[in-house]
Amino acid sequence: MKEKLQPIERGPDGSLPRMTAAQRKRAHALIRNTCCHYDGGNCLLLDDGDARACPQMISHSVCCTWFRRAVLPQDEALETEIFHSDGAKRCAECGEAFIPRSNRAKYCEACAARVHRRQKNQSDRNRRNNTDK
Repeated sequence: MKEKLQPIERGPDGSLPRMTAAQRKRAHALIRNTCCHYDGGNCLLLDDGDARACPQMISHSVCCTWFRRAVLPQDEALETEIFHSDGAKRCAECGEAFIPRSNRAKYCEACAARVHRRQKNQSDRNRRNNTDK
């Protein structure tokens, strides 16, 4: 039995989310590298004997359900930029978009661990230097 994918989220006016030129370029690279239905510009999912162009490669909006549910989650920063732009923040360390877990969040998860470690090491160094004097 073939399982149906959830429909793509739409804006308040019913429109599909649009991508900027930079987002579209990143989406194309993601499709070429990871989409199992992509075959040299054609979509195997839509193939009915005739070659069909991949709809996501020729569109400025997110229109392919397979791309939305299976391919886009592989690049969390791009997904955040496209679908959660109102609640997203930019990481102060690397500049990637991320959804903060609190209003004080300043770094994405990957950078937060590095920054915390760096700050802890600096604090320990300062504490050791101050006790010697």
